[in-house]
Amino acid sequence: MKIGFVGVGKMGGGLARNLIRRGYDVSVFDLNQAAVERVLEVGGKAAASITDFSSTADVIFTSLPMPRHLTDLLIDEESLLGQMKAGAVVIDVSTIDPSTARRLSDSASQEDVDFLACPLGKGPAQAEEGTQPIYAGGRPDVYQKYEPLLKDISTSVHYLGDVEQATAFKIVSNLIGMTNALVLSEGLRIGERAGIDPVLLQQLLATTGADSYQLTLRGPKMRNGDFTPGFSIHLTRKDVGLGVGMAKELNQPSPFTELALTYFDKAVDAGLGDEDCAAVYKLFDEVAPVRGAGT
Repeated sequence: MKIGFVGVGKMGGGLARNLIRRGYDVSVFDLNQAAVERVLEVGGKAAASITDFSSTADVIFTSLPMPRHLTDLLIDEESLLGQMKAGAVVIDVSTIDPSTARRLSDSASQEDVDFLACPLGKGPAQAEEGTQPIYAGGRPDVYQKYEPLLKDISTSVHYLGDVEQATAFKIVSNLIGMTNALVLSEGLRIGERAGIDPVLLQQLLATTGADSYQLTLRGPKMRNGDFTPGFSIHLTRKDVGLGVGMAKELNQPSPFTELALTYFDKAVDAGLGDEDCAAVYKLFDEVAPVRGAGT
């Protein structure tokens, strides 16, 4: 099985390295040469362009930042789908909206190419470890064909239905998690202003109904002022925006997500866009106003 991998940054890179470790024939392409070099440390081949593998790969993975990057690559500009051999498959692990996923899937079918939407559930560390949750969507027969491949790079693979269900799940997960990060920031600031020791505050919150994944993962970051990007505010704003857009398409009210989006807009305007989403904590510091990234 020949595999091409487009986009080997923090998330895609870990998956690509695991494919190589499992013995697959993998060619990688990324505009960031340093990202490619990190993959090549464990093996694989560097592609000068997508045309190096577009017509020969049995599987092409894509991991790109924005929905438009996928449509540009696969349909509108690079027309990758039209270059692929019949019966090949695109497995996209990006975070995209259901409407875009449907367009990509339909366009793939027109080119006699299969398509799976396989968004990811956690961060780069889990991608590297091979424990990254994968939420797959597509035709059942296509999923069944490539389920062993997905399970070679993840111990947590879940089939949700078609591409709309898989991509919607990822958006719902992110909008809940990122909205929780805002509530966590607000609550921690209130507790600290009330005179509760910050370390004790977080320890005891974890024993109550206030416990959450964000408290465990980002609570210490907020307390220690460590905003090294794991998942940046720029990406957070993108995903929350996708959530608002999806809710509107479904005619489903989303007032809290819409409010959360305004705060991530404020964070970007404050110069925090490249910092971890935990940096929204700075927005709730009335004593020391936000002064921009790294402050």
